[in-house]
Amino acid sequence: MSEAGTPSSAAAWTAEVDRALAELAAGEDVWAETGLAGRRELLERMHAATAAQAEAWVDAAAAYKHVPRDSPLIGEEWITGPYPVVTSLSALAATAKALEEGRSPVDQAAVRRAPGGRTAVRVLPHSIWDRLLLNGFSAEVWMPPGVGAQTVRRQAGLALRRPRETSGIGVVLGAGNITSIPILDVLYELYAHNRVVALKLNPVTDGLRAVFTEVLAPLIEIGAVRILTGGADVGTYLVNHPKVAHVHMTGSQATHDAIVYGPGAEGASRKAAGTPLIEKPVTSELGGVSPTIVVPGEWSDADLRFQAEHVVTQRLHNGGYNCCASQVVVVSSDWAQKDQFLTYLRAGLAAAPARTAYYPGNDDRVAQAIAAYPEAERIGERVLVPDLDPENPGHALTTEYFAPVLGVLELPGRAGPFLAEAVKAANEQFAGTLGVNLIAHPRTIKKLGATLDEAIAELRYGTVGLNVWTGVGFLTATASWGAFPGHTLDDVQSGIGIVHNALLLDGPERTVLRGPFRPLPRSILHGELSISPRPPWFVTNRTAASTGRLLTRFSASPRLTALPRVFASAIRG
Repeated sequence: MSEAGTPSSAAAWTAEVDRALAELAAGEDVWAETGLAGRRELLERMHAATAAQAEAWVDAAAAYKHVPRDSPLIGEEWITGPYPVVTSLSALAATAKALEEGRSPVDQAAVRRAPGGRTAVRVLPHSIWDRLLLNGFSAEVWMPPGVGAQTVRRQAGLALRRPRETSGIGVVLGAGNITSIPILDVLYELYAHNRVVALKLNPVTDGLRAVFTEVLAPLIEIGAVRILTGGADVGTYLVNHPKVAHVHMTGSQATHDAIVYGPGAEGASRKAAGTPLIEKPVTSELGGVSPTIVVPGEWSDADLRFQAEHVVTQRLHNGGYNCCASQVVVVSSDWAQKDQFLTYLRAGLAAAPARTAYYPGNDDRVAQAIAAYPEAERIGERVLVPDLDPENPGHALTTEYFAPVLGVLELPGRAGPFLAEAVKAANEQFAGTLGVNLIAHPRTIKKLGATLDEAIAELRYGTVGLNVWTGVGFLTATASWGAFPGHTLDDVQSGIGIVHNALLLDGPERTVLRGPFRPLPRSILHGELSISPRPPWFVTNRTAASTGRLLTRFSASPRLTALPRVFASAIRG
């Protein structure tokens, strides 16, 4: 059940959990004595370990997801596995270094005023390498209204500003879909909150235990981390243990409620009465429906085809098993090119690489969608639900299917009026607040002007992407990731709290991403200042595997001489 083995009897695994927590209690004292330089050195050692384990990491992930080693889809495992861990370790080390030297982690970041009296901190590009490798992409973290730039700079660093003030033992219940999540959550517990960590793996990721043990070895050696495995019984015992001060989980709202209130009818009664089983604080990153709003405009045929592939990627990346997967695309019923766009959308769903449904319960969830919508279209193993009724759209807007199911909701109006209605629907009708995507032609963006900025400010989502999938926010180490603030245990939606946030900003409200409308070379031909080709996270990218591998290796050891190979692979995709 731990790094050393997997006890089968209840007595054995309870003893193992007790021993791990006792070791963490002792490790907390060691962590408190580890200053900023020591914590930075641990990050640097984990950075090297991640680079060394990257190939084994991808192999283990591909094995449990049944992705053939010669498939371009292997690129997803590079880009959502070791890559974001390497970049997060680098960014956290830079934050620790800044604090060591008496600087704020955001001293070099551009800061501006955003709508509604907010302060926006530019977090991407964060380095010269970002400007080259993610050219045309940007990200800002928006703080809540009323938080000024001086406050942002003064408070950045969170618990690293007080390294001796530790906060007990935290439990991280690891995700089963994206393999970087468990490691990233462990890092945030330690570096943002000063909690030593018991990491309980999701059973589907048990094959990664050896890799994770090597990556986290510097923290395991000092008693700051222990890795545990097992089923729901182990997790229940762990989160309710008196030595545990805090719980962080990734999963669904149903899983969250089962942990907090208990399963079944008794759990529902406790939730209704407001009497959770767990009295300790619980933070979470959960899912949602994550709509994609397509703002009408005049697009070329190539634009329609590319953006349809973009939406297909938002739905089918990782087989559709992403908390931020887009489940409903919102289009204007008055858009002259609507039918052409939907034709390309169907073609994209059909052409995307076939893959095994590895995540438990997929077939049942697909069957539920088909039963709820008789008009649903089967496109291979995918499902398209066209013509959702705006007056009675049903479960597609309120149930996270966590499967390759995509609905289409049509709302009336041209660009401005349509956007207003779509924002209202996204805020009031869709379940979850993790991420929302906007797609708009550059001419439409220019025409909307401040109206678009106000729409972004009005959207109550933790990440807003304009011409870029919100999943890129997950991959951006310096961006915040999590639900929109304000949820509670009894109305948790997409969760409570944030993660990632390698600049350790205090209390972000949201991340706002922007990307190019077109890939290279069409971007240059149409006057967009972007030299990014088709992104490697697109499910239609033919060289995603080689680009993901090269990008990860480059991030582990950045050097100018390695850039040509990365660019060459990316352009071929």
